[in-house]
Amino acid sequence: MPEQHTPLIATIAAGLMLAFVFGLIAQRLRIQPLVGYLLAGVMVGPYTPGFTADPALATELAEIGVILLMFGVGLHFSLKDLLSVAKIAIPGAVGQIAVATLMGAGLSWALGWPPLAGFVFGLALSVASTVVLIRALQDRHILETHRGRIAVGWLVVEDLAMVLALVLLPALALATADNGVPATRILFSLLVVLAKVSIFVAIMLIIGRRLIPWLMHHTAHTGSRELFRLAVYAVALGVAYGAHYFFDVSFALGAFFAGMVLGESDLSQRAAEEAIPLRDAFAVLFFVSVGMLLNPAVFVDAPLAVVATIAIIIVGKSAAAYLIVRAFGHSRSTAFTVSASLAQIGEFSFILIGIGIGLNMVPKEARDLILAGAIVSIMLNPFVFTLLERPGSGKEAAPANTPDEPVTDLAPTTLTGHDIVIGYGRVGALVGAGLKADGGKMIVVEASDAGIARARSDGAEVFNGNAAEPAIIAAINLAGARRLYITIPEVFEAGQIVQQARAANPAIDILARAHSAGAVEHLDKLGANLVVSGETEIAHRMLERGRRDTSAASA
Repeated sequence: MPEQHTPLIATIAAGLMLAFVFGLIAQRLRIQPLVGYLLAGVMVGPYTPGFTADPALATELAEIGVILLMFGVGLHFSLKDLLSVAKIAIPGAVGQIAVATLMGAGLSWALGWPPLAGFVFGLALSVASTVVLIRALQDRHILETHRGRIAVGWLVVEDLAMVLALVLLPALALATADNGVPATRILFSLLVVLAKVSIFVAIMLIIGRRLIPWLMHHTAHTGSRELFRLAVYAVALGVAYGAHYFFDVSFALGAFFAGMVLGESDLSQRAAEEAIPLRDAFAVLFFVSVGMLLNPAVFVDAPLAVVATIAIIIVGKSAAAYLIVRAFGHSRSTAFTVSASLAQIGEFSFILIGIGIGLNMVPKEARDLILAGAIVSIMLNPFVFTLLERPGSGKEAAPANTPDEPVTDLAPTTLTGHDIVIGYGRVGALVGAGLKADGGKMIVVEASDAGIARARSDGAEVFNGNAAEPAIIAAINLAGARRLYITIPEVFEAGQIVQQARAANPAIDILARAHSAGAVEHLDKLGANLVVSGETEIAHRMLERGRRDTSAASA
């Protein structure tokens, strides 16, 4: 059989297998799995011995993950949400980009680079990674909160700014060359970019808002889940590619708007569920692709420059974002969330520095510093979140429709003999309504604004955050509670909560939901008293009704 050259399959196979192995090791060591994904990329990169994956293919595969991720974010992000945070997101993003660019320029000056190189280098340090930011917000269940929306809106503004930068850098290179171009040409290029972006946004808001939901509804009425799933991927990837090809808009921004217009449809939740499996797989390949780009020698050749670069990304950008958010009157919790979200760099940084090198605007050493800064900042981002969010995390005390989370510390509850409900979606709200009718004392742990509002209307004491976090576990007084209802669908997070609850109170009655026999077994082994599977309960009720009717007929 002739030898087959399959760099695409080899890249996917090696990337996913090593990501799984290193991710599993990281999980066992109680480190974020993404650290393992990054190390997997280093292992298959060109700077380490053994198998070398194709970096170009890995980057393109990673772009699919970015597209699906931003499409999913757009599904839960309406135009109203975007406009509601514009007053802080626009000046905040622009201000933070300016500060980071100045800090990067200062470092480049210390390294002896020309001013233009400093500008490009600083600009590359100013923009955060889409994947890392969204994953961080999702992991902490704060994506749909007001502070989460500010962070996403900030990201959208950064994305738009980078779209302009990618177009203007070639013109800037020509303007600073010996045969420089007139300023009017640069201004014309800027106006063309703004016109293209405006036309794309107008098309999506006028035509896309009608066409995309209609297409999805028509597909849903065919009754084919396969076609519906295919429609989700076709819309996400098709709009993203069309936005990039025809309007020079980034893939991520195009996918975000596609998701946002579909989000107004009642099929948005189903579309989000269909996109999850492929999205997560390609998001992992994003981290692998980042790891592949790193040349570990940079840590030996230029250690001080690497440390300074990392300090700008993690300390400088975070401090600038924190001060800007606070200056606009928002709470500490929001300022900490936004600053932690932006304390890393990613895909746009690589693109910017690559263009800068191609145009002879920056030295090649800049790429090594950017890559080192990206790797380290992405690895440290979960720890930065933990460090920065702890002082600002807290129990919600203001109505859910207030413009910001209140500035409070995480005060423990004074309730005893109470029931605790984890998650206040459709299932949690039904449980809460029943507990309200029984007149019991109830605590709800929820992250979304809508869920918090429902819980408060049912008279619950509400804690905003991820119930798996030790600080939340400590504050809701599991030791003094009588019963714990875990209504969230994520089995692994539910398992963490079961373990911590059982350790805090061996006698507590734990009731959880599950979607499969494997999930039931998993939660049962961890110590849940009752695990309810929706499919099983439906089958039991149907059989119960059928047997009752049969008995009545035979009588």
